[in-house]
Amino acid sequence: MNVAISEQLGAFRGDLLRFAILQLRDRAAAEDAVQETLVAALEAAPGFDSRSQLKTWMFAILKHKIIDTIRRRSREPALGNIADDIPDDSFDSLFDRRGHWQRDERPADWGDPAKSLENTRFWAVFEACLDHLPEHTARVFMMREFLGFDTGEICKELGITPTNCWVLLHRARMGLRLCLDKTWFDPEKERSC
Repeated sequence: MNVAISEQLGAFRGDLLRFAILQLRDRAAAEDAVQETLVAALEAAPGFDSRSQLKTWMFAILKHKIIDTIRRRSREPALGNIADDIPDDSFDSLFDRRGHWQRDERPADWGDPAKSLENTRFWAVFEACLDHLPEHTARVFMMREFLGFDTGEICKELGITPTNCWVLLHRARMGLRLCLDKTWFDPEKERSC
């Protein structure tokens, strides 16, 4: 095996672990998923042909390990209705009686979002905002947006209805928008995540 690849695999461990913790919200399960990823990568390293970046390849392996963990968890008792993490009226103060944005609550100009996505510091802020979401809300968001589950898969894995899933996704997106608006796009604005 290529010694350079073997050494690089360990260098990605911290990034892999942070991503797994965000996805699984359980440090022990995240550690297990990362260990399984490293073992799988070590075993497959001789076949790695550098068609993609090594880090991208590692994260693809980790994504599959996380999905496996989520599927194993789905065999456990269902979570029930988890939309109650964020009260229904949490975002009411952002809008007037007619449903229009309050003058001081309009979203800030986010500049060039594509440029922000390339910025590693942005991802650290995004991760912090994600950590401020209720656990189940963040899990549904991550399953949808990062792991690529469709609504039916999420509902099946978590034992929730499609309506419940859509409500959680809406709340997650609103919560992330408010937090990113405050902490990344307009840090001068006084709001809490």
